[in-house]
Parts: sequence; C-alpha cells; structure tokens
Amino acid sequence: MLAQRTLRSLTKAVGVGLHSGQRVELTLRPAAPDTGIVFRRVDLPEPVDIKVSATAVTDTRMASTISAGQAKVFTVEHLMSACAGLGLDNLYIDITAEEVPILDGSASSFVFLLQSAGLVLQDAPKRFVRLLRKVEVSEGEGAQLKWATLSPYDGYKLSFEIDFDHPAVDSTGQRVEFDMATGSYVRDIARARTFGFTRDVEMMRANGLALGGGLDNAIVMDDYKVLNADGLRYNDEFVKHKILDAMGDLYLLGQPLIGAYSAFRSGHALNNKLLRQLLAQPDAWQVVTFDDERQAPRGLAQLAPAW
Repeated sequence: MLAQRTLRSLTKAVGVGLHSGQRVELTLRPAAPDTGIVFRRVDLPEPVDIKVSATAVTDTRMASTISAGQAKVFTVEHLMSACAGLGLDNLYIDITAEEVPILDGSASSFVFLLQSAGLVLQDAPKRFVRLLRKVEVSEGEGAQLKWATLSPYDGYKLSFEIDFDHPAVDSTGQRVEFDMATGSYVRDIARARTFGFTRDVEMMRANGLALGGGLDNAIVMDDYKVLNADGLRYNDEFVKHKILDAMGDLYLLGQPLIGAYSAFRSGHALNNKLLRQLLAQPDAWQVVTFDDERQAPRGLAQLAPAW
C-alpha cells in the first residue's frame, strides 16, 4: 500500500511575516491519518482550526490566504509547497499570528524543519486526485494574457513561463519544466526565493504589505539589476520560484495531484481559480489509491531523503 505520511516528532520555528512584519511562532505537529493539513490559530481567545482546501482560500493578493470564519492565515504557499515536495499528508500547524513566517523567502527552511522532525508512514492509503481530462482557466488577452491548465499525465509535472519585461529577469531562464519523477524538489525547486522590485515597495508598504521584506528573505531588484550581494541561487531562480508557489497553491486542494500543470504568467489567484474549476467538473478527475506502491507513478511513492 502507498501510505499517508505525517511527522515523526514535533518541530518549531520563529520568524517574521513578509507582509505583516509581525514576529510569529510555528509549531508543526504530527496528525492522525485523514486529518489533512490544518493550521491552528493558537493566539486567538479560542483557538481556531483552518483546514487546507481550495474553497478555504479567501484572498490571493500577493499571497494565498485561507480562512475559517473571521480567522485567517496568509502567505501559506511556501510551507504548503514544502509539504507537497515531501509528500506530507497530515500535519497540524500551530501559529501565533495571522501570517506564516517568510524565513529565507524560499521553501528550503520549511523542508529542513520537516525533514529534521522526520517523516513516517501511516496505516492508511494515500489518496491522489488523478486528472481525467484537461481543465483550463485564463484571464486577459494580448500582452495581458495569462493562463493555467491541468491535464492528464501519469505522474506530477509542472511547467511555467514568465514574462516580466525587466532586464535582470529577462537575462535568466524564462521557462522551467519540473517532473517529480526525474527531478529533486529539494535540490531543484525548494531554494528559489520570492522576489520583488524596489519601485513597488513604497506602494506596497503604503498598503500595509512587504513590511517584513528585505534582502535577507527576497530577491530585490531596482530598474536594472539584482541588488542582493550574493546574486541568484539558480540561473532561473525567478521562474523556479513560480513553480514553487504553484506547487504550494495546488496543494491547497488538500490532496496530491496526478497530472500535469502548465502555466503562463499565472499567480495565486489564477491557480486557485484553476482548482475551483477542477472541483466544479467532477467528470474531469477521480480519487485514486494504490494497494501496491509499485503501481504508483514514478516520483510519488518514495519518501524524500533526509538532508
């Protein structure tokens, strides 16, 4: 049986929110089979659980936000991406503020935390959402066009193309394809950092955003170049971060996908719109399990190696 996975032990992290600038503590705890991934706002007078799902997403401006009633947690995508990359099914995330800490701006710190706690198999079958036919969404036209699709594929593959019209971005790789069967999430994707432009910072901060951002947790560019002294981690780090984000956004479905994701200039809003479109078409997908893990597509059965 290809089994569900949770943590072996509890692990903690402390950081600041990228947009709020607030100090926040995370406690990641094991959870029983079929729990899913649940954020718990432990700072509220009565703790509130917010279970990850596509319909729990209530805001996609600059980040993915999930809510239950008045309680919300935003900027969940990097932590969710790490969970997707490691194949983690069940997890409680106690959080002491409304934003997940940005840490170094990538998913690698979350991967390290999760792997340090250890991953264990559970006595329940892992459930996948398998694509049966293509589902697509798009917005705009001409130079403003952006789109995202999910298609049948025996595995999990993501391809993304960016178009920023900025010299520092244009000099790097514009398109990446990542396949869980042949690539390594930890090596190839997890270290890609979020990025932003100095021209946008003043406007964002006036709107209460990017209050915790800086050169230690993001790639920052002026009108011409990257300002970080250590440069880029990958020669295509910008588009790889878009793959990282997409993996986190898609994992908000609540179950891993068997299929291919392809996108051009997509973001958090379009990714969630794609998931909702998928759920609205029940003939486009089915839930599957594997009695024999050797029957599962390559790249989806193995526990990710420790660091």
